[in-house]
Amino acid sequence: MSTSERSHAASPAGSRNRSWTYLLPLAAAVLVLAAVAGAVFLLLRPTTLRIAVGPPGSDNQKLIQALAQSFAHESNPVRLTVISTAGPADSVGLLRTGETDLAVARADEEMPNGTEAVAILRKNVVVLWTPPGTPRKGSKKEAKPKIKEIGDLEGHHVGIIGRSPLNASLLRVILTESGVNPDKVVTSQFGGSQIADMLHDASIDVFMTVGPLDSRITIEAITSTARIRGEPKFLAIDVSEAIAHKHPLYESEEIAGSSFTSSPARPESTIETVGVSHLIVAPKSLSDSSVGAFTRALFSVRPSLAREFPAAAKIEKPDTDKDAPIPPHPGAAAYIEGTERTFLDKYSDYIWGGVLLLSVLGSGSAWLRHYLKRDQRTQGTKHRDRLLDAIGQVRKTDSLEELDALQRQADDILRETLASYDDGAIEEADLAAHSLVLEQFHHAVVDRRAVISARAGELPRMRAF
Repeated sequence: MSTSERSHAASPAGSRNRSWTYLLPLAAAVLVLAAVAGAVFLLLRPTTLRIAVGPPGSDNQKLIQALAQSFAHESNPVRLTVISTAGPADSVGLLRTGETDLAVARADEEMPNGTEAVAILRKNVVVLWTPPGTPRKGSKKEAKPKIKEIGDLEGHHVGIIGRSPLNASLLRVILTESGVNPDKVVTSQFGGSQIADMLHDASIDVFMTVGPLDSRITIEAITSTARIRGEPKFLAIDVSEAIAHKHPLYESEEIAGSSFTSSPARPESTIETVGVSHLIVAPKSLSDSSVGAFTRALFSVRPSLAREFPAAAKIEKPDTDKDAPIPPHPGAAAYIEGTERTFLDKYSDYIWGGVLLLSVLGSGSAWLRHYLKRDQRTQGTKHRDRLLDAIGQVRKTDSLEELDALQRQADDILRETLASYDDGAIEEADLAAHSLVLEQFHHAVVDRRAVISARAGELPRMRAF
């Protein structure tokens, strides 16, 4: 049997042994790759966030639902689960108990500690107006309004559209800063569907709404006032800047002329007022990456969403100043300020760590394999030395039977050497050395057989003499 044939005969068993040698590093590599694949899957799968908003049917809820649908249709990396609530107060309550990730709330709501701003959904402004006074008996002209400014409200009755207690609290702030004792002003609150009831209540002298400038309820209330009780007079909040300074959750705003109707112009000219924002807020504990992804998605779909829902055009970025009354969430601030970390920035340490780990595993497995096969390498060296000794024996022997025995011994050594090579215990250089010694052995055997055969042929001739 040739050396090549012996090699093929020994390979199957040796290959099986060698496969076990590489099992450990292979398993380690598979585990690392599985971990990397799992991490990539987790990083690339859509982020699902819960958002609480209410009341049902409100403009806020309609906008958030449209936003959720837009995210889903555009294969956005963010998904929204909309949780319907009775109003902003309940939405904040869910934020407090951890039952939602985001909430839509007014800035002057009592927020849980650590609540931070993600985006301004819209800005509401206070609108105060009063109908003209009752005409004098027998006169066709309307009497001058009894109330000319907010300072005249003491002893009067204010009807507030919107049942949120925050509206009544905001009116108290306005009255106090305007020098009016709020306890001497009567207030009543009405739902958006009770405008007619409010206007027909002759005891109510002033009306108030808190909503966006294009609020359907505000415009309806103003036009209904003109129809039922006469052309309204709008009351300016001249202390709006002082209120914004003392109460940072409120802002000084202006209502431009003709904001509500243009013919006739209502109001006739620009008036000062107070504004309050409706925000999307999140707890500080919500990850920066989740909030950053949401903020990025929100402002990326805003232009297309505004074509279907004009209210989306009012979505603004929150104040990122450090002294903002409601601080921005770091994830939103990073997007706004352009300081977001890229994928490589965030995970380069993990990537290089994985590469280093694979390198260490490879080196470690090679060392371990080398260590575990030390006995086989030692045995390989002994086999080579045995072959060298066998060459010496071959040159001395005069017996063909002994040569056959030495040949069988060499075959066994070859078989074990090839198995050690297939098992990874010896390298190609060691195998080459074995091949050289084995070749010398075979040459010695051939030469010695020739010598022994020649001697066996001479002996009969000598006996014939």
